[in-house]
Amino acid sequence: MTTGKKAKSAIKSSARTSIVERNTAETRISIRLIVEGRGQYKISTGIRFFDHMLELFTRHGAFDLELRCDGDLDVDQHHTVEDVGIALGEAFDRALGDKRGILRAGYFLMPMDETLAIAAVDLSGRAAFAVETKVRTRLVGDLQTELVTDFFEGFARGARANVHVKTMYGRSNHHKIEAIFKAFARALRVACSRDKQLGELLPSTKGLL
Repeated sequence: MTTGKKAKSAIKSSARTSIVERNTAETRISIRLIVEGRGQYKISTGIRFFDHMLELFTRHGAFDLELRCDGDLDVDQHHTVEDVGIALGEAFDRALGDKRGILRAGYFLMPMDETLAIAAVDLSGRAAFAVETKVRTRLVGDLQTELVTDFFEGFARGARANVHVKTMYGRSNHHKIEAIFKAFARALRVACSRDKQLGELLPSTKGLL
C-alpha cells in the first residue's frame, strides 16, 4: 500500500481522452490515454514483463496508451506496480467523465492455449477487487507475481470500479498472468463502450456513478 505518502495529481480530460501526471516520493508517472484508440502504445515502467502485460492490455482493449513510470525499483517493485494501477485507473475514470451513455459493465472469458481466465468489470463508482491468479512462482520474467494483485487493486481504487479477475485453470504461469490481462482488457473495453440503446442516459438508478 502507498498510504501516508503525499501525492500530487494533475489530471486533464477532454471527451474520452485523459492526461494524468502522478508524482510521489516513490514514483513519477505520466499517462496519456485515448479510450477509442487503435491499440497503439508506448510504455516504460522499468519492469519488462509488466510492460509486456500493459502492451497487450492496450492492444486487446483497443485503447491508445502512452505511459511512463520512474519508480524506486532499487527498493522494490511494489510502489511502481501499484501506483501504475492507481494512475491508469484514474486515467479511465477521468476519460469517461460522468459515464453517461456507457455500458458500464463488461466481462470476458479468455483462452490462452492451455489456460483459461475470466474478468468482470463494473464502473460502478465503488472500488472493490478480487484476484486469483493461481500463480505459485515468485517471478515470471522480471515481475514479482504477487504484485499482480496490487496492480488490479490499484486500478480498482483509481477507476472507482469493481474488478474481478481469475485464472480458471492452466499450466504455464506466463499464460496465467497474460490471460488475465487480456481478459481484463476486453472486459474493460466492453464496459467503456457506448450504449446505443440507452443513448446518453446514466447507467444507474442512483443518479450518479
